[in-house]
Amino acid sequence: MLNNEKSISVSLPSKEETTETMDDANNDAPPVRFEDIDLSVPPSVYSSSSSADQPKVDLVWDLMRYEAEREAEREPLLVSFLYSTILNHQSLESALAFHLANRIASPNMIGTQIQSLIREALDADPSFRREMRADILAVRDRDPACTCLPDVFLYFKGFHALQTHRVAHYLWKSGRTVLSHFLQSQVSQHFQIDIHPNATMGSGIMLDHGTGIVIGETAVVGHNCSILHHVTLGGSGKKGVDLHPKVGNGVLLGAGASVLGNVNIGDGCQVGAGTLVIGDLPTGSVAIGVPAKIIGKFIDVSAQPGLGMNQLGSKESDNSIQFQMDGI
Repeated sequence: MLNNEKSISVSLPSKEETTETMDDANNDAPPVRFEDIDLSVPPSVYSSSSSADQPKVDLVWDLMRYEAEREAEREPLLVSFLYSTILNHQSLESALAFHLANRIASPNMIGTQIQSLIREALDADPSFRREMRADILAVRDRDPACTCLPDVFLYFKGFHALQTHRVAHYLWKSGRTVLSHFLQSQVSQHFQIDIHPNATMGSGIMLDHGTGIVIGETAVVGHNCSILHHVTLGGSGKKGVDLHPKVGNGVLLGAGASVLGNVNIGDGCQVGAGTLVIGDLPTGSVAIGVPAKIIGKFIDVSAQPGLGMNQLGSKESDNSIQFQMDGI
C-alpha cells in the first residue's frame, strides 16, 4: 500500500481537528447539488486555469470532498480510509493517482512508480482530466446503486479500469507500448476487464459492473455510452489493421452483447442483452438476437439510450421505440 511506503506521507488530522472540521461542515450546505451539475463538464463545472473571465473551478471535486466528509461522519471506521484517499489530497488528480496506484500495484511495479505514471498522464493531457470528471458524473447519474461521488471514485471497478486505460492509452500514443501493456495486464488481473491500450474511448462512459468486458485494439467507443458486463467489442480475422467495431455516441450495449468485426454501431443505438452483432446498425436502431435483428427505431432521433439506461421491455423503453415487429 502506498501509505506504508517511505516516499509517501499521509498525515491524518488529530481527533480534535477532525471533529472541528465535521462540526463546521455540518453547518454548511453542499457546495453544489449533483442535480445542478452540467454532466457535459463545461468550463463552468471544471476549469484548471483562472482568468478574469473564468476563475478556477472544480465542482466535481468540491462535491466529492463534501460527500466524503459526510460519509466519514456517518461511519467512523472509514475516517482513515476516506482521509487517505480523498480528503488528504489537494486535487482530484492527486487523489486518483494515489487510489489507482494502490489498486493495481504489484511486486513488479510498486505503487509510487504507478502513481508517478498516472500523474504524468494527467498533467500532460487536459482532455484526460475533463473525461475523468465526465466518467464520474456518468456513473453517478446512470447507476441507481450509486448514491454519492465517493462511491464511484472508491469502489466502482469499471471506473477504475477506464481511468487506468486512459493512462495506458496516453503511454501507447507516446510510444511506450510495453509499459502500456503492463497496465492493461494489471487491469485485467485486478478488475477482470480487458481494454487494449490503443482502443479509443470517449468521455462520459459507464462500464457497469465491468466484469468480462473486452475491447479490442482498434475499437472506438463514442461519448456518453453505457456498456454492461460481459460485452465484447472484438475483431474478425487476423489480417488488416482495423478489425474492431466503431460505436457511436449515446449507445447502450446490454449485458453479454458481442459486436464482432469492423462494423459501425450508429449514434443512439440500443443492443439488447446477449445479442451478436456482425453488421452495421443505423443511427437510432434497436437490435436483439443471434445474429442481431433490428426490431425498431427510437421515435426521437436524438435519443441517447446510453444515458437513459432503459432496458428493452420496460415501460419507459417501449414508449420511446417504434417497433417494426410484434413483441421483442
